[in-house]
Amino acid sequence: MSWLLGRNRPQQPQDVPPSDGGNPDGATAGERSGDAQLSKAERKAMEAYRFDSSALERAAEAAKTLERSRHAREALELSKLQEVTRQQEYQQKVKEYEAHIEQAKVEQRRIDHEERRKTLIEETKQQQQRAQYQDQLARKRYEDQLAQQQRVQEENLRKQEESVARQEAMRRQTIEHEIEMKEKNRLKLLEHEMRVKAKVDRENRDINLEQIRLKAQEQRTTILEGIKTAGTVIGTGVEAMLTDWDKVLTAAGGLSLLALGVYAAKGATGVTSRYIESRIGKPTLVGETSRFAILDAVQHPIKYVKKLKSKPADALQGVVLNPKLEERLRDVAIATKNTRINRGMYRNILMHGPPGTGKTMFAKKLAEHSGMDYAIMTGGDVAPMGKEAVTAIHKVFDWSQTSRRGLLLFVDEADAFLRKRSSEHISEDLRAALNAFLYRTSEQNSKFMLVLASNTPEQFDYAINDRLDEMVEFTLPGLEERERLLRLYFDKYVLQPAAEGAKRFKLEQFDYGAACSKMAKMCEGMSGREISKLGVSWQAAVYASEDGVLTEKMVLNRAEAAAQQHKQKMAWLSEQERLDHKSITGGKSN
Repeated sequence: MSWLLGRNRPQQPQDVPPSDGGNPDGATAGERSGDAQLSKAERKAMEAYRFDSSALERAAEAAKTLERSRHAREALELSKLQEVTRQQEYQQKVKEYEAHIEQAKVEQRRIDHEERRKTLIEETKQQQQRAQYQDQLARKRYEDQLAQQQRVQEENLRKQEESVARQEAMRRQTIEHEIEMKEKNRLKLLEHEMRVKAKVDRENRDINLEQIRLKAQEQRTTILEGIKTAGTVIGTGVEAMLTDWDKVLTAAGGLSLLALGVYAAKGATGVTSRYIESRIGKPTLVGETSRFAILDAVQHPIKYVKKLKSKPADALQGVVLNPKLEERLRDVAIATKNTRINRGMYRNILMHGPPGTGKTMFAKKLAEHSGMDYAIMTGGDVAPMGKEAVTAIHKVFDWSQTSRRGLLLFVDEADAFLRKRSSEHISEDLRAALNAFLYRTSEQNSKFMLVLASNTPEQFDYAINDRLDEMVEFTLPGLEERERLLRLYFDKYVLQPAAEGAKRFKLEQFDYGAACSKMAKMCEGMSGREISKLGVSWQAAVYASEDGVLTEKMVLNRAEAAAQQHKQKMAWLSEQERLDHKSITGGKSN
């Protein structure tokens, strides 16, 4: 341990002056004399730069004491172990430092890789933007070329039209000139003929007057002789009849038999016509019916063969309504079908609501579903018939009683002749027709079912309301119903003709469902009939296009135009019409 405390240090060279041996402060005599002359503050400042050797002396003394101690070897081993521990700690710190360096290198590589990735992304984005810009430039050049070609074509077409117009104008002028010359020549010829005829008439005037007088005298003589001859014959016949009573009785009997035959023939003809009308034909007021008629079968044989082969279908097939309304109508259809099967009493129904909401369509479907015949008449046909309206109404109900399957009588626009009798605007003929209708519908019937349809049910007479068993309101389609209708008519008027390969009918590829959803929002307030007309307008757009291709833009443009037309129609309604058609302006379904 002596080497650690410096006891066996090598000897200093002889030429090196000894250190300041016994001076504990390490200062020479000159320095001490100089310090004495320094002030107290300066001495304190100098103390900081002086070396205190007393610590080394104490350490040397402690080393001597430790060397003489019997634990000196253990202390040396302990110090070696401490040195080894410090070396291991140092090596551990070196390894940690190297690990930190490696981690820093990995982090640096990750940062470099991330920078390269960002650079690649940025370069890719720049390349995409450059490609898009080049594509835009190419598209713009192509559009400019198309526009230039179109302008050239329009210019050529304009020149051709101008040339054709000039040629047409020249041809028209030529024709007009020819017509004018012909007219002048005709007038000159006519004038010449009239002049010649007038000259001839003047020359033959005396001869013509003489001929006229001779003809008049001859005609007068002939008439007088005819009158005399007829009087003589009639007088002779009357005298002979009055003198012979057998001839008088024969004449009277002949006239009586003739009158009886005329009246009998007239009655038989009336009975026969009513029988034919009730069994074979149809009444005048009935515009459309599903009952078999010989005349209609002869005119449309294929239609009637298909009708005979048809089977009962769902009452709501092809009818798109509000779910609650569909549920209620389905109950009505089931009840009607079971009533016909069990030969029960039919219930009378009123269907009211805006026009075009499916009232007539459901009435036909209801008759087909229940297996009944249907007949459609319009209330507006009753008023023009005047006094004949009563007879016509009785004929309709007599004809209804002869149906073996039961008849569904659908009266459209029923408020036209079933309005309040207290109103001053109703005529006596219309009042009589209303009374006849009330008489024939006073009791429930197992032969026919009465279905009335009206846009203004508040105008019905109270007695008509008393005969109604159920009232169903048909509202305008909501958003979901409009979308279902649009999908239905898009399939009917667009997809099916395009799939069948109709001539000049092609369809561009686009999202049909999304287009129908978008149009459903645009067509707010429109009825089912207006939406079906929109489907027909899509076909018209295809037929009017140059290439016969229906695009999404054309479909949406037609829908927007239909919506604008609907708004214009609503704006044209007068105040009275708005009051009469409350369901049109305020009855939109949610």
